[in-house]
Amino acid sequence: MPVCDHCGSHVSERFARVFADKNGQVLACPNCSANAGIAEVARQRARTA
Repeated sequence: MPVCDHCGSHVSERFARVFADKNGQVLACPNCSANAGIAEVARQRARTA
């Protein structure tokens, strides 16, 4: 069961397929970022990690 690596919330398999990075990490989800900015937030968090 995939989870957001930032906040720990459950995400669907489909969400993880779309938004996970090449290592399978989901760095942002609707619970911890705005829906419109999930991809951008994930990129920013990946750069600072």
